[in-house]
Amino acid sequence: MGTVGYLDTCVTARWVGRRAGSGDLAQGEWGRALCTGDASWLGKHSTQSGGSGDSRCRQLAWCSSYVPIMLRGLPSTASLARFCQKLNRLKPLEESTMETSLRRCLSTLDLTLLGVGGMVGSGLYVLTGTVAKQMAGPAVLLSFAVAAVASLLSALCYAEFGARLPRTGSAYLFTYVSMGELWAFLIGWNVLLEYLIGGAAVARAWSGYLDAMFNHRIHNFTEAYVGTWQVPLLAHYPDFLAAGIIILASVFISCGARVSSWLNHTFSVVSLVIILFIIILGFILARPHNWSAEEGGFAPFGFSGIMAGTATCFYAFVGFDVIAASSEEARNPKQAVPVAITISLGLAAGAYILVSTVLTLMVPWHSLDPDSALADAFYRRGYSWAGFIVAAGSICAMNTVLLSSLFSLPRIVYAMAVDGLFFQVFAQVHPRTQVPMAGILVFGGLMTCLALLLDLEALVQFLSIGTLLAYTFVATSIIVLRFQRTPPSSSSGPASPDPSVKEYHSFSDHIQLVGTEQDLAPEPGQLRPALRPYLGFLGRYSPGAAVAWALGILVASAITLACVLVFGDSALHLPYGGYILLLLLSSVMFLFSLLILGAHQQRRQQDTFQIPMVPLTPALSILLNICLMLKLSYLTWLRFSIWLLIGLAVYFGYGIWHSKENQRELPELTTTRYVVFPSTNLEETVQTVQPPSQLPSQEPSPPVRESSWRPAHACSALTPPPQEP
Repeated sequence: MGTVGYLDTCVTARWVGRRAGSGDLAQGEWGRALCTGDASWLGKHSTQSGGSGDSRCRQLAWCSSYVPIMLRGLPSTASLARFCQKLNRLKPLEESTMETSLRRCLSTLDLTLLGVGGMVGSGLYVLTGTVAKQMAGPAVLLSFAVAAVASLLSALCYAEFGARLPRTGSAYLFTYVSMGELWAFLIGWNVLLEYLIGGAAVARAWSGYLDAMFNHRIHNFTEAYVGTWQVPLLAHYPDFLAAGIIILASVFISCGARVSSWLNHTFSVVSLVIILFIIILGFILARPHNWSAEEGGFAPFGFSGIMAGTATCFYAFVGFDVIAASSEEARNPKQAVPVAITISLGLAAGAYILVSTVLTLMVPWHSLDPDSALADAFYRRGYSWAGFIVAAGSICAMNTVLLSSLFSLPRIVYAMAVDGLFFQVFAQVHPRTQVPMAGILVFGGLMTCLALLLDLEALVQFLSIGTLLAYTFVATSIIVLRFQRTPPSSSSGPASPDPSVKEYHSFSDHIQLVGTEQDLAPEPGQLRPALRPYLGFLGRYSPGAAVAWALGILVASAITLACVLVFGDSALHLPYGGYILLLLLSSVMFLFSLLILGAHQQRRQQDTFQIPMVPLTPALSILLNICLMLKLSYLTWLRFSIWLLIGLAVYFGYGIWHSKENQRELPELTTTRYVVFPSTNLEETVQTVQPPSQLPSQEPSPPVRESSWRPAHACSALTPPPQEP
């Protein structure tokens, strides 16, 4: 290891004296000039002592992170390393995860209905007819079934994290504890946009549906008395009805989790009852002849049509993440979150499959009206009165989706603000209702403006890429967390009762610690004992190194395999032989990385839910999500890149400096740190390092023969000790 590894500490006076090579200058002067960054003094006296001043100063500058700029004006290696560490620092897994400033009042039923309301929305009344007529025919029920299984892969990842970390934040928090701060901020930034646009789009759809029930009188009244405009990205007229429903929903959300949960219960129950009515009456009016070959058969578009419908139906199940986002307000999150996610996804899948079945059995699939398939189907069978019930059900379903978006959005902002990555005003909780009021007001207002003015049809695909990216990172985080070594119980942090942290950096101590860990039971990230005789070459690496490489190969091979599967040989401009070779190579690397990951020990917990077949389950989720992202248009990727650039500006302008983990690093410098430095005679000089603000006024204590323990300022640590008599 040597001294080069301790860039964040000062070195002993004896070592600095040897590096300085100066016999006529006091070693203390060298130490003070080094720690204060007096470049002119260093350059002058280095030249006087012989040799190049620039090269001599470069030798000294790398000893301490208190000199971030070299003489040439370039950042030092230490400052660059610390900057990269800031971007990838992790949020510690706190033991007291049940403590919260929010009110834990949601039961399993509350979370289940919240998830059902987030998934069963306008897609049930619009998406079924569109996919059936244009993509899959009566086989739309298979498309929904496959999409439900694909969504289950991501839902299980959310369920494990939600039970393990019962904190608000959802995908943002899951990424923070496993992947790093920068990635977590970008995921949270995209989730904010997802909820904003999703809520505004649902409000406009709700307004349009209600307007259609009144023969477009609201539309005509607005155009007559307000007027229209022809501006790109803006709607043809302001939608005051959509803005009004968002304001009304925000008022209910601000009354507390109990009130908003009760309102969601009401709309969800009404919606489920109407769905049950549609299914029963639909089976009564069913005509099996509509699936016969005379009408085109069960799967008129073949297997490709079923898979194309699956890609579209996948987005119908987006919304279960609201359960994970609400886990901090659940009474028993370890049990309630996995159960609620599973039941809500099952209810949503059953509703979509059964409704699409009765829809294609009532009328031929090729004669469906994509805009209002269910209402039109009942009208054509002579049950026009049922159309009003369907319209009422659609309005209730869209209300639940809107409530889910407005419920989750301020809580994601609250989680980011509590961690210091977003403005602190959003971390405040109302003392009576115990909800993040500032987030509701600000982002509810932004959602209102979007619904009032913007034409959201071109931005709806924005929802897809942000959601799929969040799913991908959550699945990757599951693999990281499973193979992550258990953090020590004495880790520093605000929740730790003892502020002192001892760090032993001697090479012999490291060897002893590693040897002890090897003798004990294998920890997560180490090779399984039963496989060591066969895969001994993997045991040569440090714990976790092989897992990190295998995970990187897994993601890279998944991206390559997805490109091959989505674009094909024609789009990639490859000969057929090269296409097959690339397909086989990427598949083999994908499977090889899975085998390497499976050969290592995983973290097991008996008291919380854990998804089965790791790493296979999250790996399949990663591959599926990447395939769906690659099917989006290039304009969606362009808009997504612009939004990411705005998020990076916010992070580097505010988040990185006010992060709680950044503030946590400062107290660590004020705590006692015992750093061991090797010397030439194999003695170890042990000293306490403190920041300049903790400089004591007293003189250093007398030295001890074996080791000197003296609290010192970073610069005074470099002052030579008095000679022993």
